[in-house]
Amino acid sequence: MIKLKRAYDSASNDDGIRFLVERLWPRGVKKAALRFDAWLKDVAPSTELRRWFRHDPSKWIEFQRRYFAELDAKPATAEPILQASRHGHVTLVYSSHDKKHNNAVALKAYLAAKTSGRGGAHRAA
Repeated sequence: MIKLKRAYDSASNDDGIRFLVERLWPRGVKKAALRFDAWLKDVAPSTELRRWFRHDPSKWIEFQRRYFAELDAKPATAEPILQASRHGHVTLVYSSHDKKHNNAVALKAYLAAKTSGRGGAHRAA
């Protein structure tokens, strides 16, 4: 099971393994205050894609398509999350204020497609 949680929310015992999935450190959060097991910067969207998207909901479907292509081009970056999810709960920690249109939401959909056997056949939600 993969859950999502903002970096500004408290960690809980049922979070399992917590992966920070942002390229940049969350603003206003002290490193000592954020509980995470691994910071996977390379699983986050490229700087260019992040700047293009700017959390614009009208670009959401295209953002996912481009992001999934980036992930497909570097499959090893998501492997720690996939491995951990096979053995227990996983939480993707993100910093966006937009809870519906962010890289963690897209990454969760991407990983769900991978674990369901659909492989690279991703559909933008």
